[in-house]
Amino acid sequence: MLRRELLAVRNRLTADVVRDAGTALAERALELPELRRARTVAAYVSVESEPGTLALLDALHARGVRVLLPALLPDNDLDWGAYTGEGSLARVQHGGKMALFEPAGERLGPDAVTSADVVLLPGLAVDARGMRLGRGGGSYDRVLARLERADAHPALVVLLYDSEVVERVPEEAHDRPVDAVVTPSGLRRFKAA
Repeated sequence: MLRRELLAVRNRLTADVVRDAGTALAERALELPELRRARTVAAYVSVESEPGTLALLDALHARGVRVLLPALLPDNDLDWGAYTGEGSLARVQHGGKMALFEPAGERLGPDAVTSADVVLLPGLAVDARGMRLGRGGGSYDRVLARLERADAHPALVVLLYDSEVVERVPEEAHDRPVDAVVTPSGLRRFKAA
């Protein structure tokens, strides 16, 4: 129910609002100490009315940061590839699901994410405890479980619109809190840096 409501609000946003939010989001995210010192960042390419990520990806790449982007596998797990600019993306249609922009180059394997200093997570909302509500496909739950199994502890940051920071989201036993949320108007931490 909450997912549908949040998606409905996003789907009413104009292209100008989405673009302006993406620019502001990049500025706020680049202020994060974790991103300033990161050598490898696992991120994603925003689609449809998600808060825009291309400005942030380009800024990180320009700084010399190794940016990893996901490629959706048939079982909803994620493989990873390097982002080297907008020209390194391919639009991929996954059956009846939405088309995604994925890295066009070499695949590095699902475990590549364990080398990241920061993992930028998509979501629909985050609550006051740092619990993230995703789209429900489970791809990032697998990423978080993989990080835990590898004893990897990157900073976990979710990128959202301001209105998507809510009092409480539904939670399942496997859900893990994020460290911070970045919105166009600012940053909120849930754990110390």
